[in-house]
Amino acid sequence: MLVKTFGAAVSGIDALVITMEVDLSRGIRFFMVGLPDNAVKESQQRIESAFRVWGFDWPGRRIVINMAPADTRKEGSAYDLPLAIGILAGDEQLSAERLSDYMLMGELSLDGSLKAIKGALPIALRAREAGFKGLVLPLENAREAAVVDGLEVYGAGDLGEVVRFLNGEEGPTKTQVDLKAELGKAGLGEPLDFADVRGQESVKRALEVAAAGGHNLIMVGAPGSGKSMLAKRLPSILPPMVLDEALETTKIHSVAGSLAGGSALLTQRPFRSPHHTISNIALVGGGAVPQPGEISLAHNGVLFLDELPEFKRSVLEVLRQPLEDRSIRVSRARYALEYPAGFMLVASMNPCPCGFYNHPDKECVCPPGAVQRYLSRISGPLLDRIDLHVEVVPVAFEKLSGAAPAESSAQIRERVVAARDLQARRFEKEDYIHCNAQMGSRLLRQHAQPDAAGGQLLRAAMQRLGLSARAYDRILKVARTIADLEAAPSVQAVHVAEAIQYRSLDRSGWAG
Repeated sequence: MLVKTFGAAVSGIDALVITMEVDLSRGIRFFMVGLPDNAVKESQQRIESAFRVWGFDWPGRRIVINMAPADTRKEGSAYDLPLAIGILAGDEQLSAERLSDYMLMGELSLDGSLKAIKGALPIALRAREAGFKGLVLPLENAREAAVVDGLEVYGAGDLGEVVRFLNGEEGPTKTQVDLKAELGKAGLGEPLDFADVRGQESVKRALEVAAAGGHNLIMVGAPGSGKSMLAKRLPSILPPMVLDEALETTKIHSVAGSLAGGSALLTQRPFRSPHHTISNIALVGGGAVPQPGEISLAHNGVLFLDELPEFKRSVLEVLRQPLEDRSIRVSRARYALEYPAGFMLVASMNPCPCGFYNHPDKECVCPPGAVQRYLSRISGPLLDRIDLHVEVVPVAFEKLSGAAPAESSAQIRERVVAARDLQARRFEKEDYIHCNAQMGSRLLRQHAQPDAAGGQLLRAAMQRLGLSARAYDRILKVARTIADLEAAPSVQAVHVAEAIQYRSLDRSGWAG
């Protein structure tokens, strides 16, 4: 008897429908074709053990399973459930009547219980697109898949539950998720708050500007001046994620297997902080079994690179294209995948090898030229993609011990959200442009031209401070964001002046 069950293969952050064609005929051998990897081939032993535990008979016949399309490689253990159900249906141990209505995915333990899988959300989205009535998968993945409207999602704990459900008997209950309630959790219970930060008002202002315009930022300061502490609080002032952002972010973390069991949507913006020993592949994604890298896991959030000059130069250079395109295409001999990579880059570094160049109290002991060599570890093209350069000075004792309350993240976020709303209206007719940091030359001329006084100030700064030509566009983008924070219709001299001071590393003579 020939029966068909349906599953899905994850490619990138999307899924493809896989049809399991199970044919039972005279004989005793077992064949599986359709480019299964070793994990898929090993499913026979897991399925046989699960059958024994639940009292099902292993068919004493010749079993041929084709996983179509046959030219797509099938990887992982998540096909155990549709394969097991196909064998049972082919042997008439369960009804095949409802198999065409449901997509099935799940890994079987030897005792027949179902274990969590990766990529439940993209699989659910594909099941809805393909017209399936519902999706049956492990209980741990049910809430994640249930965020997809128009699809019945059933979370099962074991093989017996699935069999009873497909036979029309009592089985798992349908899982439902309230999307509005999930999105309402965004920003609630932030563990890190700017109210905890004493002093550093100028740096907090720079972080507010960066959040309001989606700008990349680098902080330069002595050890212990608070760079990491400030960076970790940046997500608390970013605008809450909308549904599309939450779904796309959750898809990426679902594919990577980094979602907590029983979770639904990711509503907090990601904050990723990889160590400086990270490899190229771990940063951008790929590998023998393709996985999204840190830049994709930081999508719609923040990628924080602490001690930037300590990263290998080859690792830093792979950031240049994703920073411009907001996506990364990973091409290998066996596959070519595209992952989203729309992140804010926040970096920190010491000003020199000893860490005390330009320190107000301690003397730098680095030899001549060491500061410039240290800075040169970061290439000009990468610095060109960082809009704000901020010097972080250690906080004086009086401010550290003071009792004056600092501004909270919620207060700062209100201004950031208002500025982002202005930008959303400004760019509503532009494809793929959502904030000031993404403006090109045409949009700069249209929306960020300074008034006469601002233009004169910018010209003088270029000449007197030795600012590079590449700083020109960055200053205008940042000035436009500063104007948006004040709800100013045009870029004025005061906005340009503040933007100029955020280009420390472009000043000639800064590093000796």
